[in-house]
Order: sequence, then C-alpha cells, then structure tokens
Amino acid sequence: MGRTAALSSITDKPVGPVGYGMMSLTRPWAPVEYAEAAKIMKTALAKGANFWNGSLFYGPPHANSLQVLKYYFDQYPEDSDKVVLSIKGAYDVSTFTPNCSPEGIRTSVEEALRVLDGAKKIDVFECARVDPNVPIETSIRTLAELVAEGKIGGISLSEVSAATIRRAHAVHPISAVEIELSLFTTDALTNGVVATCHELDIPLIAYSPLGRGWLTGQFRRYEDIPENDFRRFSPRFQPAVFGENLKVVEAVENIAKRKGVTVGQVAITWVRHHGAIPIPSATRVERLLENCTDVQLSEEDMEEIQKILDRLPVQGERYGGHHEKLLFQ
Repeated sequence: MGRTAALSSITDKPVGPVGYGMMSLTRPWAPVEYAEAAKIMKTALAKGANFWNGSLFYGPPHANSLQVLKYYFDQYPEDSDKVVLSIKGAYDVSTFTPNCSPEGIRTSVEEALRVLDGAKKIDVFECARVDPNVPIETSIRTLAELVAEGKIGGISLSEVSAATIRRAHAVHPISAVEIELSLFTTDALTNGVVATCHELDIPLIAYSPLGRGWLTGQFRRYEDIPENDFRRFSPRFQPAVFGENLKVVEAVENIAKRKGVTVGQVAITWVRHHGAIPIPSATRVERLLENCTDVQLSEEDMEEIQKILDRLPVQGERYGGHHEKLLFQ
C-alpha cells in the first residue's frame, strides 16, 4: 500500500506501513515526561512503526522533539539504526515563515545535528514549507550539498504542489513528500500531488491522518476541546461548523462499528489504501497500539467512505490565514 523504495535506498532498512509523528509528545499544552515518551517510542518501534517524524519547532527550544529523540537514543543506542528519522526545519517560528535560503537551511540542519549530538543521524531532512522568496531549485541544491557532505541522508518535501515536486526532483532525487492526508483533508488526491508521487515512485508521508483528532472520536462538542488547545482556534473546530464536521465522524463510526474496529483505525487504513505512510501521533501506549493495529477495508468499504465524503464535505480551512497560503506551493 505504500511506496518505500526511495526511503529504503537511503536507509538500508524496510519502512513499516505506519510511522510515528512526534508532535503530540512536545506540545506545550500537553507535555509528556521524557521517560514516558521513551516508553511510547519503544512500543512504536516494537510494533513496526520505524519511520519517525520530528521537527526543530515541535515544542519549545529547550524541550522539542529533537531533545526527546536525543534522550531516547541515549537510552537505547541499539535502536539508532532501526529508525528512519525525518526532521523538518528551515522555518522561523517567530514570524511563522519558512527560511529556505542556503543559509537558513544550513543553520537549521546544523542545529538539528547539534541537538542530536551523534545519537542519531538525520535520514531525511525537509524544509517545513516552500519559501516563496527562494526558488525551489536553490533550496534543493543546498540540500543536495548536505547529502554529499554526509550531514543528511536524503531530501523530503512538505506541502508542495505537483509542479514543485517535478522541479525539485529534476535537481536531486526526492526521498519523500509529506502532506496532510486524511478523511478530513483529501486535496492531494485531486490536485495531482498523489498522482505525481506515484508516477515518480516517491514515498508519500501522511501527517494528521486522524484529522487533528477529529477521527479519534474524542470530540462530540466544541466544549470538549481543552481551553488551552490550539484546536479552539482551528477553522474546522469552530462552533459554526463543528456540527457539520461531526456528521462525517458519525458516518465513519457506523462503518467502524460494523467492522468491530475504531474510527481511527478506519481512518489510518484509508490513508494506507491511497499509497501513503500515515504518521499518527500518540501520548499514550494504548492509543499507539490502536493506531498500529492492522485492519482491512474492502473495495465496498472504500466506496462507501467516498460516498460519505461526497455527501458531507468538510467545512472550514485547514489552517486559515497566513498558514493556509503556504500550502501546495
């Protein structure tokens, strides 16, 4: 269900059907103690989720996902070669803008290497977004230099258009493309991104496969969202559209109940059916085990889900404002 050849070629290891996203471990409103985080990460690896996705800006500078990764690999150095590590950077969180100039990219990679301090190599590095002020060819040439220098293993792209994928791939082989893909975010299926990656045999990495929590079934009312949670400000969780978007969840729940699985498991399997490696996050071992449980969706199930999506289009933008403008550049 997934194209992992390009990833395997730079890491010399097979990549599992489900990966692990580290954002939830380092959210400032719901931090996880390092020892507990290590337990969750160890479980992920044991379940075959060996593609790990982290970032320089997931969490505050003193406790971001790289800090957690350093702690983990100091505890379990034998796991270093078992994990395919993808790191996002080249993004200025103070201005919420990408900095994909040669200097910005090199500064970001060097900082990531400094924090990891040799505990784990960077298998794949990606600029978190396309910098509208820097030609993609310039950014990729810089990343290609870093590959040649042995500082990163390969190059990934994030939230790019089909045209940008082709331009980047013409400069240097692209190891992966990371997109948001879920039952709540299907744009990449119709704008040429998924088709282009399949054509060029580039692995797809799907972040937020659970729709930022919608497809876990934990939110039934707007008031269920914790007061300090970013989703309170997310367009798709706003009271004006909450009820409409809940209808999507309820419809998929009917399928899940019939199959004896969770709505989250249906959502993750749906992503895999589209040839992507989902990277759900988890702050509890129980949730991680649920996410890694293999379930089956028939062609009839897939058709039923598509009818739901056609009948109940998701309301609201993904990010809104400035962040929305940086998508599919």
